[in-house]
Amino acid sequence: MISAQKSMAAFTSFSVLRDYARAGRIVARVRASPGISSYPSSINFLTANHSRRYLCRASATHDEEAAAKAAAINADSGVPTIFDKIIAKEIPSTIVYEDDKVLAFKDINPQAPVHVLVIPKFRDGLTQLGKAEPRHGEILGQLLYAAKIVAEKEGIVDGFRVVINNGPSACQSVYHLHLHVLGGRQMNWPPG
Repeated sequence: MISAQKSMAAFTSFSVLRDYARAGRIVARVRASPGISSYPSSINFLTANHSRRYLCRASATHDEEAAAKAAAINADSGVPTIFDKIIAKEIPSTIVYEDDKVLAFKDINPQAPVHVLVIPKFRDGLTQLGKAEPRHGEILGQLLYAAKIVAEKEGIVDGFRVVINNGPSACQSVYHLHLHVLGGRQMNWPPG
């Protein structure tokens, strides 16, 4: 009974502070202890002085949402993206796989032990999946096949996830179609 009361108190505390989390000033992480029902039993609060990488893992922040909305403004401008610069070898990256149409490299802000981005070498109007046309069918298939090759090379072929963020509501921050290949840990459902 005491554990249930502590759990309810923690849940109430979380309810009071969740508005701060939504405002991006503080992020709350709720963790249930083993053996207790679905009520949270501990809450950890992370303030802005903690690492940005960890905040990104906890939840999408206002900054990420704002950056995604800002990036969407120039989505179809044709201006070279950071990925174009990686393809041109102007910006260094850790390449995992490359062929004549696809490049795969490690994400600089990994969200899993294995986090590789797979991109087409030529955008051809594919700034996001929502812009795909029938003529893009071949490259879309090649991207998925490359994701499978990456999973094999990284030793995660028995369990990995492929994610495509499409548009500002999905926090797409680079408007050059790309797949995230994630693995190396247990993935949970639902993902977002």
